[in-house]
Amino acid sequence: MRFLPERENITAAVLGLGYVGSCVAAVLADRGVNVIGVDTDPVLVEELNAGHCRFSEAGLPELVARHAGDRLRVTTSYESVSEADVVIVAVGTPTGERGVMKESQLRGACEELGRHIRPGQLLVFKSTVPPGVTRSLALPLLERGGLVCGEDFGLAFCPERLSEGTALRELRSFPIIVGGWCADSSAAAVEFWRRAIGVEVIPVASLEAAEMVKLADNWWIDHNIALANELARVCAALDVDVLDIISAANSIPKGNGNVNILLPSVGVGGSCLTKDPWMVWRSAREHGIDLLTIPAAREVNDSMPHYTRDLIVEELARTGRSPVGAKVTVLGLAFKNNTGDLRETPVRPVVEELLKAGVEVTLYDPLVDADEAEKLFGLPQAASLEEAVRGADCLAVLAWHREFHDIDFAALREHVAPRCAVVDGRAYYPRETIDLLRESGYAYRGIGR
Repeated sequence: MRFLPERENITAAVLGLGYVGSCVAAVLADRGVNVIGVDTDPVLVEELNAGHCRFSEAGLPELVARHAGDRLRVTTSYESVSEADVVIVAVGTPTGERGVMKESQLRGACEELGRHIRPGQLLVFKSTVPPGVTRSLALPLLERGGLVCGEDFGLAFCPERLSEGTALRELRSFPIIVGGWCADSSAAAVEFWRRAIGVEVIPVASLEAAEMVKLADNWWIDHNIALANELARVCAALDVDVLDIISAANSIPKGNGNVNILLPSVGVGGSCLTKDPWMVWRSAREHGIDLLTIPAAREVNDSMPHYTRDLIVEELARTGRSPVGAKVTVLGLAFKNNTGDLRETPVRPVVEELLKAGVEVTLYDPLVDADEAEKLFGLPQAASLEEAVRGADCLAVLAWHREFHDIDFAALREHVAPRCAVVDGRAYYPRETIDLLRESGYAYRGIGR
């Protein structure tokens, strides 16, 4: 059966308008697809219909404002999904300890969807799940309404593989993976993405294969970052610059590209890298396989906030300050550069450990929501950069947003303590900048530098 109409105008429903769902909905609308967004949060729905986007993602607020009320209509009602040709499920799939998926959001969406789908629709799942969940959990719930998968509706899994800060560019350029329940489902999903987005589409053999692709991507990334973090520790002990080592090491061809060691940092956060490897680990254990690299990489990356706290305390000691009563200004609270996302941010445990050591901590991040940050960290943000750094014994740069690139550290000298240190957790300052910092009277310390 054909699960995608031949007509030019296509309507897509996007279920779940969190970060991923909002990006997908906005890009589809911008490509000429009529989009119906569905979310259970009435405040979020009201914001989007008014053209306001709460997510800090380059270009996303502009797309939402441009298409809200026109090609992008948002509602809390699942009844509207029957109007769509394609239904994209992008609800959250958080996990508990070591990869146990909390299935309530996915289950709720599938139960509602099963009551409202109609014959001929294509259902596309993007929510990250352990291999087998789309078939074992989602499919039975979808068929409860009496329609049969492969006969009445199509079903495909197409993992989201977006990086915050570059998501819209990646949506418009990255290959999309398609795994269908049947050949007709796969063909319809391939055709939809090619028509709707115009990118390369890579079919794989099954739902489970597509589910595994996303997890394999993030398993590799997390493991690579762990390598970089341990390499940084060794380089620090040997008094060599880890960035020099990585640059030189990455020059050698290997496989289809070059050796590609990523960069060390204060730690790994976000909603994907901290959970997806554990999903693979748990799924493997359920099949009698004990994976060793995932726990090892997770342990390394989870240790980096403590390591960063030690660097800060060591630099305070080198400048003659005890941590008790010292003032540390943390610049950048998000889990990565150029995003306001605080989910699983490694900056939080750094701040918690500094507070336990008796440090006075001041926070500043222009991209994060101030109320959300205060709730997470238990501290209010400073109103400005100048207020944040006033009297600081250490400036800990733990997320290097574009908004920080023009900071004039020399001009800040009149606001900070006489023997102020700069600890670089994610800025990756070039050597010229480090020299300028030292010439301006700062001590400098970077991870692996």
